[in-house]
Amino acid sequence: MAKYIDIFTDYGFKKIFGEEANKNILIDFLNSILPENAHIKDLTFKNTEQLPVSIDDRKAVYDIYCENDKGEKFIVELQKAKQNYFFDRTIYYSTFPISSQALKGNWNYNLKAVYCIGLLDFKFNDYPSENDKNEVVHVHTLKNQYNEQVYKKLTYIYLEMPNFTKSENELVTRLDKWLYFIKNLEDFQSIPEIFKNEVVFVEAIEKAELSKMNESDQRNYFVGLKAYRDYYASFETAQNDGLEEGLKKGMEIGIKEGKEIGIKEGITEGIKEGIKEEKMAIAKKALKKGMDMEDVMELTGLTEKEIKNIL
Repeated sequence: MAKYIDIFTDYGFKKIFGEEANKNILIDFLNSILPENAHIKDLTFKNTEQLPVSIDDRKAVYDIYCENDKGEKFIVELQKAKQNYFFDRTIYYSTFPISSQALKGNWNYNLKAVYCIGLLDFKFNDYPSENDKNEVVHVHTLKNQYNEQVYKKLTYIYLEMPNFTKSENELVTRLDKWLYFIKNLEDFQSIPEIFKNEVVFVEAIEKAELSKMNESDQRNYFVGLKAYRDYYASFETAQNDGLEEGLKKGMEIGIKEGKEIGIKEGITEGIKEGIKEEKMAIAKKALKKGMDMEDVMELTGLTEKEIKNIL
């Protein structure tokens, strides 16, 4: 049995970074990512549920939402698996802390900066360039056609964890240490030598020790861990089943049409269909076990309408 929690579970992520008592840990982590001129001195946790302007619009629920002493907003999201329209989702999420700054009466539209930070346990499908493929940190800002930054108050930062492969003796920067901590925490048997004189890391590791949690916290963690592992197992099965069905369907289309493109289309559609069916089965089981709709949507990547249609 592991000694420390898996930080890629919702519970583990929020236990380390999302509690008021641990905000010094979150500040240190964020400062390792942000440019020096944007470093945080203090922050306040905000309500993670953001309501829309209209009751007919969709709300947003963040993993962590906070504000620094200058009024700048930070959304921190853990994303465990690939999701359709992932970039669209993060851009949509960023609209809430932007629109919430509007003031009644006379207002000159001067906005505070918004940072959206995603911790990703998967690799992107598409990259802007070949040079970007093996990067761990992806920073997206608003630029013009000459690749010049034209707006500095909206920044999206994605940490692509599968690309981080450094060992303990290769760690150089503060961010290196945090990425190593996040990726390997569950496998630690004791505090690594490199962290022993680092107060923040020692505190984070102690917070993550399972034996120091009460019974209720342990139960919540293991429920989340099971859901996390079940999702990956089901996702892998769905991919394999979808591929097999897709090959069969693709051959049928290809033979009928006499074109190679038919086979490719059939494979693609078969994989999509198999994965979606498996996601729906997971959603149904999760709802029966008492998970709320927002958690099920995050777990499966399905929309609320899609989930309601299977009930």
